[in-house]
Amino acid sequence: MQMRQLGASALKVSAIGLGHSMGASDFSAAGQKEFNTLIARALELGVNFFDSSDAYWNGRHEEWLAAALGDVRRAVVTSKFGNITLPDGSKATNARPEYVQACCEASLKRLDTDCIDLYYLHRVDPATPIEETVGAMARLVEQGKVKYLGICEAGVSTLERAHRVHPITALQTEYSLWCRDAEDDVIPACRKLGIAFVGYSPLGRGLLTGNIHSFDDLAPNDRRRIHPRFHEENLKRNLELVARMRQVADRLGLTNAQLALAWATSRGEDIVPITGTQRAGYLEQSAAAAQVQLSPEDRALLESIFTREARAGTRYPEEMLPGLGI
Repeated sequence: MQMRQLGASALKVSAIGLGHSMGASDFSAAGQKEFNTLIARALELGVNFFDSSDAYWNGRHEEWLAAALGDVRRAVVTSKFGNITLPDGSKATNARPEYVQACCEASLKRLDTDCIDLYYLHRVDPATPIEETVGAMARLVEQGKVKYLGICEAGVSTLERAHRVHPITALQTEYSLWCRDAEDDVIPACRKLGIAFVGYSPLGRGLLTGNIHSFDDLAPNDRRRIHPRFHEENLKRNLELVARMRQVADRLGLTNAQLALAWATSRGEDIVPITGTQRAGYLEQSAAAAQVQLSPEDRALLESIFTREARAGTRYPEEMLPGLGI
């Protein structure tokens, strides 16, 4: 597995990371056993970058990750705070300084550790100046509870302001062949400041795998049902792009998912995609994809298929978009 330095930090991470599954999980004993197998296989494959959050499975993901990794932490573990689900299912943010400390203490307990390698603000809170939030996060570093700081889904101005308070190691946002908006200004800003870019959903939330053929393929409780890219009026057009992508994948002897990941890992040594599979077999395919070297011609061909004008639907529902890129 190729390794990459995470920004200006001392952290060395695998060329791909492993996050949580976006779908519903099996929270039974059998489900946890499968999760343990996944983490063990990831370590065997050289994947050492694990992405979590207090928002994932209501904190259970942190607990399971800690149990699966055990006492020997041969891994770089990240977590996040500030992205809240309200009782009615709607989303909210909280990045007030006092909340920062409380969230970190709770995550440390669930992760069964005394220090988190990389701690992200999960979503920017428009009601709290970023300087106050990052100031509180910096105190966690001073206390030895966090090694490095990150921020998710931030705009360039917010990133720059945060970085002036305390060095930001990584910015995380959605990035895939289908979603390349970060190339406009966010990735250039990260490179200017020496900040790593961590791209989540490199498979377009499953769209790029070619395994989704209609809206009905999504389970009734699948959160992707609220995402416009999967609505029937948009999905048909998006799947036409995926079909063209499959022609390239077939020629190269790859699956669609592998090709999508190979493209994401090819975008620079400072970019680390994180995948969210829960199956060891799919993870093995992902690890193999991280070793694929795409030609400049194939990269250009893929990018010519997935242009901004060609894709259909927004990456989040319209009502959620104002909370992104702040």
